[in-house]
Amino acid sequence: MDLPVQDRTNGNYPVVASTGIVGFHTEGPVKGPGVVIGRSGSIGGGQFIDQDFWPLNTTLWVKDFKGNDPRYCYYLLKSIDFKSMNAGSGVPTLNRNHLHPMAAVKAPLKAQKAIAGVLGDLDDRITLLRETNTTLETIAQALFKSWFVDFDPVHAKMQGRVPEGMDQATAALFPDSFDESELGAVPKGWHVKSLDAVASFLNGLALQKFPPTGDNDLPVIKIAQLRKGDTVGADLASRSIKPEYVIQNGDVLFSWSGSLEVEIWCGGEGALNQHLFKVTSDVFPKWFYFLWTRHHLDHFRQVAASKATTMGHIQRAHLTGAKALVPSDGVLRAANSVLEPIIQRLIENSLQANSLAALRDTLLPRLISGQLRLSELELISNAEALSE
Repeated sequence: MDLPVQDRTNGNYPVVASTGIVGFHTEGPVKGPGVVIGRSGSIGGGQFIDQDFWPLNTTLWVKDFKGNDPRYCYYLLKSIDFKSMNAGSGVPTLNRNHLHPMAAVKAPLKAQKAIAGVLGDLDDRITLLRETNTTLETIAQALFKSWFVDFDPVHAKMQGRVPEGMDQATAALFPDSFDESELGAVPKGWHVKSLDAVASFLNGLALQKFPPTGDNDLPVIKIAQLRKGDTVGADLASRSIKPEYVIQNGDVLFSWSGSLEVEIWCGGEGALNQHLFKVTSDVFPKWFYFLWTRHHLDHFRQVAASKATTMGHIQRAHLTGAKALVPSDGVLRAANSVLEPIIQRLIENSLQANSLAALRDTLLPRLISGQLRLSELELISNAEALSE
């Protein structure tokens, strides 16, 4: 069942589309907790909504759980491959007839709650890790902007103040005046460099030229994989490619065509496809070239959007035109002491979240089908133990 929506720009009630929460409404006509799956376009999948919500007409939502545990019903629906029911369909669509497979598995309520508890604990841990990463990245971006874009410490010293939140030893590393540069006023003694002078941008390969051999092949990392953060369902390529084109966890990837994104990859080993840069530097720390590339991302997206093609992109000249400020060694070391641990924590959290997600996806069909019994379930009730 679905409802129309008029205004979803304000309010506290999530507006749920087939792909997830897309906004908030002033009303929540469907009482939570609720379960929503994609009905049209992006089908199946699903969201568990723990509050009142407003579903869009691209979804189906559970109107009556008939005494069953809501979160168990969510996992039951996630275990069904609705996409295979639409094989060959131009526009994938679900209707209520597709939900008949739900009748094939009916666990007792006690078992439902136990199953939902284990899977829910894993999902809650994953959510917490991802929310923590959002906070960490916000902190990193704020400090980077304050020091390297807004020059707050330099302005404070010019006004005779100790920079806010900074000890005197760190403050002493910053100049108290500006020099003129091609970018305008920049801190005295700092240098302007092109983005492609700060880091190397290695373009990926046309990996269809390296077909899989069946022997330890690599998943192909394309824009789609970069956006979702894993290689599930990815194409494969031969491992015979040069080592520099093999992606590892912690590598910075930049999709320069189509959907422009800059991310620290944590989805496992893979092969670098064309339209992606692997960004590295032998001189500067990862946070420095990652955050400078991120700093220019909005501009790069504007450039790509202005291209009169079906797939907008940037060129290497735009990397040269994008500038980065290189501070003194002392300021760089001081920033590194704060930002390097944040980046490392981001990577560790992402890897742990991916490990827990893989465990959840392995357990889900076994628990729903009854292949894994409740007696066995008790042995894996500790989510942290499961991730090891």
